[in-house]
Amino acid sequence: MSASRAHRLLQKALERWPKDPLRPECQLQNVLAKRLQAGHSLVPPYEASLTGAAREQAELKQANALYGLLENRYQNSYKLKQNRIMEPKSNPTYYKDLVKELEEAPNRTWLGRIANRIKGLVRLE
Repeated sequence: MSASRAHRLLQKALERWPKDPLRPECQLQNVLAKRLQAGHSLVPPYEASLTGAAREQAELKQANALYGLLENRYQNSYKLKQNRIMEPKSNPTYYKDLVKELEEAPNRTWLGRIANRIKGLVRLE
């Protein structure tokens, strides 16, 4: 019962996992779902020798960790008082610009990609 419970929890977590717009042909949830369908578990190799209740507990831990990532549990538990990591003094807008670029990249046309490449080669500053 518990093994099927862990399997169901993993399936639900994988359904909720966000799609990667930069690599639509290679999605994490697809890879993990195929592994689950093939009968393999997501238990790490160092725990592969476990059997019975210990293996079920290990699978439930994996499902819990996946849900923790989905819900930003760790980011919310360990909040930074000041956002020093995301705003380095040398370039405070670096990560904001990076996120903006990653959001725009999948929708960019061929000509837009070429124009960005040329802009990167020729800097007028």
